[in-house]
Amino acid sequence: MNELNSNKRIGLGKKLILAIGIPLICMVAVVAYYLISKDNYVAKVGGVKISQEELNSALNKQYGATVLDTLISDKVIELEAEKKSVTVSKKAIQSQLDTLATQYGSEEALESALASNNMTINDAKKSIKTYLLTKKLIEPTLDITDSELKSYFKENKDSYNETAQVKASHILLNDKKTANTVLAKLNDGGDWDKLAKKYSQDSSNASDGGNLGYFAKSDMDEDFADAAFSLKVGETSKIVKSSYGYHIIKVTGKKATKKAEYADVKDQVREAVVEQKINDNYSSWLSSLYEDYKIENKLDKDSGSTSSTSSNNS
Repeated sequence: MNELNSNKRIGLGKKLILAIGIPLICMVAVVAYYLISKDNYVAKVGGVKISQEELNSALNKQYGATVLDTLISDKVIELEAEKKSVTVSKKAIQSQLDTLATQYGSEEALESALASNNMTINDAKKSIKTYLLTKKLIEPTLDITDSELKSYFKENKDSYNETAQVKASHILLNDKKTANTVLAKLNDGGDWDKLAKKYSQDSSNASDGGNLGYFAKSDMDEDFADAAFSLKVGETSKIVKSSYGYHIIKVTGKKATKKAEYADVKDQVREAVVEQKINDNYSSWLSSLYEDYKIENKLDKDSGSTSSTSSNNS
């Protein structure tokens, strides 16, 4: 993933992070216990100690019920999947994780986002697994007609259009003096690929002649994109300054905007409708499952425990 890309589509990835964020917050208290167990306090205010027990109590009051609800629902989904022999492969989980990394811009950006929520890649994988099991369990119960898909496509047609794209290579330099030197060498007939490999500071593609592949205007730094889209195929830019440094850009291909046709994007449309219906039906679907399992929630003082006739959990 080259550093210029600024794709901001988060979608499923953000939902997954939000889904596991709160439980991990509460895990901080567990970690803290081992860090302060000798002195049995987590902070001091004017010599007065705030104990581990006070912290645990506050976290439990603020997040306990929510965390436990999440753990219960995850366990119900896991048991239901076992009952119906529904499984998710490691390959499918990794595929979703790769998509998530792409949506955040890079694997490093994803790891950073997870770390800011006290989470790891393994936590994300667990959440992805739960999501995929849920999807596999709910999808067979959905009634989706071709008429419904066509209606959804008509309402969201613009989102399926292929926007204009440019294929370009660049040489990224840290300072204008070096950029002028490289541009002069190019104007004198210097080999683009060799100069890119020698001078470009974009390590992700320098060895490939600075090749960025095809990209939409919204995918890149604004100044860079404006310059790239103004060039004709085969043209090389003058020096272009962006927030990343100084660029020399060469355009090698262009694709015009293409209007979407239903037949070409039917699978994508169906996936979108499935996602929408899963979101709409999740709560009622989960509630119906709760009736099949014997659940005892000691934090839920108002409703008490729920019994069921399920042979899975008698």
